[in-house]
Amino acid sequence: MHAYEKNCYPHEVEIFKALGHSTRFWIVKKLEDGKEHCVCEFVDAVGAKFATISRHLSILKAAGIISDEKRGKRVYYHLNCNCIFKALECLVKKE
Repeated sequence: MHAYEKNCYPHEVEIFKALGHSTRFWIVKKLEDGKEHCVCEFVDAVGAKFATISRHLSILKAAGIISDEKRGKRVYYHLNCNCIFKALECLVKKE
């Protein structure tokens, strides 16, 4: 057995941290539909400022959960792995 190291599993921890905010979790849930979504859709739906949503999206992108594609003046986001919610089903008890 290995001794505990403070910085073990940094990428995995980053993923869980990114999903640990309710707005970011909601964004990922919206992207689960397999469609691309523009940042403006999230701004309208959440009612937050553009800069706030952009920051949430950049955190999700840095964690590797989502990717983006710029087309003209708009940026479209999509989920990198659809398995996130299947994995969560294993962790959440259904009653």
